[in-house]
Amino acid sequence: MHAITVREPGGPEVLEWTEVPDLSPGPGEVLVDVAASAVNRADLLQRQGLYPPPPGASDVIGLECSGTVLALGEGVTGLSVGDEVCALLAGGGYAEQVVVPAAQVLPVPAGVDLVTAASLPEVACTVWSNVVMDGRLKAGETFLVHGGAGGIGTHAIQVAKALGATVAATAGSDERLARCAELGADITVNYRTQDFVAEVGKADVVLDNMGASYLPRNIDVLAPDGRLMIIGMQGGVKGELPIGKLLAKRASVMATGLRGRTVEGKGAIVAQVREHLWPLVESGAVKPIVGRVVPMPNAAEAHRLLDEGDVFGKVVLKRER
Repeated sequence: MHAITVREPGGPEVLEWTEVPDLSPGPGEVLVDVAASAVNRADLLQRQGLYPPPPGASDVIGLECSGTVLALGEGVTGLSVGDEVCALLAGGGYAEQVVVPAAQVLPVPAGVDLVTAASLPEVACTVWSNVVMDGRLKAGETFLVHGGAGGIGTHAIQVAKALGATVAATAGSDERLARCAELGADITVNYRTQDFVAEVGKADVVLDNMGASYLPRNIDVLAPDGRLMIIGMQGGVKGELPIGKLLAKRASVMATGLRGRTVEGKGAIVAQVREHLWPLVESGAVKPIVGRVVPMPNAAEAHRLLDEGDVFGKVVLKRER
């Protein structure tokens, strides 16, 4: 089979479409014939040698995919050869085939085509686990997401709105903010020209992809009993935590990641997504937002698009037949 490999750590040009060994599923695993994958920020870091896969995971980049079940490993139930699925991966998505634990496999939601479905697993599991399972967002609360125009942001806006929250989103241009508003954002903030603390006031849950550079203001914007969920470090890795403000607000700060969790941990999130979020997708309340579709062998182009930051929503890699 063929997959995207990394010649050496570096820029997008180090990504190559090459022949690699075929795969077979082990006990509890599923072999998927990949239709598409999607590009995430973590993929760019892995390409640069800054985010190695967990022990035992594929060296091939790619944290999600969609496709058709080719084979089942021993002990797998509830799936059949030929099923159209999408899956949360620890790696291996940029390839013609991938092996994935059965607990991390989801059916393609009704009304979503197979290629578009590749854009869902990573954002769905990230948003649901952080905003709902750990962030405990409730109807009537205020939710703030940074990077509202990205894959996580476009999904989070819709989920929070469907749950009955007031939604605030930051983005870098008025055009991108207008599109966030179309998805359901009630408050939009241009982070280049506006202060989100002044514009939002107080937020019960904040979903943050920036890390250190936003930490003081994220604490300032938290409401009493507020929850700050940190999922990225685009603004740096070290910041000063104002403990006095946290104590006064009874606020909490939690940093989470999906990739390094156990199969059981990921499976628990996937099960919640299937039960509670997939109905919202199938009803149209939450729509997958795909900004660009690029042939999988041209993964370097897809990485450049994400690096440049001009895409609204996800960048999908479509396998060519």
